[in-house]
Amino acid sequence: MKPFRVHKGLVAPLDRQNVDTDQIIPKQFLKRIERTGFGEFLFHDWRHTHDGKKDPSFVLHHPRFKEVSILVAGKNFGCGSSREHAVWALADFGFLAVIAPSFADIFASNSVKNGFLAVVLSEAEVAEIMRRANEKHDYHITIDLEHCKIHDDHGFTAVFQIDEFSRKCLLEGLDEIGLTLQHETEIAAYERSHPVPLNMQHLSVS
Repeated sequence: MKPFRVHKGLVAPLDRQNVDTDQIIPKQFLKRIERTGFGEFLFHDWRHTHDGKKDPSFVLHHPRFKEVSILVAGKNFGCGSSREHAVWALADFGFLAVIAPSFADIFASNSVKNGFLAVVLSEAEVAEIMRRANEKHDYHITIDLEHCKIHDDHGFTAVFQIDEFSRKCLLEGLDEIGLTLQHETEIAAYERSHPVPLNMQHLSVS
């Protein structure tokens, strides 16, 4: 995973609450075994009309959001099923972070595991970012995970909270394997001090 420290990016407003994982990435697109390739199906049912054509009214189809990297949305973002593909789809599309008043617990956990930042702000702060993203043509904000602060170039500032373990993982780009490898020396020492008995060495795990 790439470390997330400070990022300034274009903001896209998704003024919807209870955005569930089946809307983020519908179940019919979960057949891939890689973590990539899901971005084109992000919000598929909202991005397309019933006849399969692109819906030009959907926010992510607006030309001014072509280089977007930060999404701001309503409360309870990522609810529904526990599919990790929801985070993969957002990241593959180009998002590095989502800002919302609240997130489903499993979505928040999956985000950390994939180096994706879920920022919780108050409803009033989210509404203000949403308003500015709608009204300003090229609205960027800076997310500073090192100091847990958000600001734009127009006077808006906010402070967010994140547990220290998640913050450390994101700052250092550590997934579960990376966390384990931090203790590689201790693991090797343990294995040396606990040799496999001779009568067990011929066995293999099936």
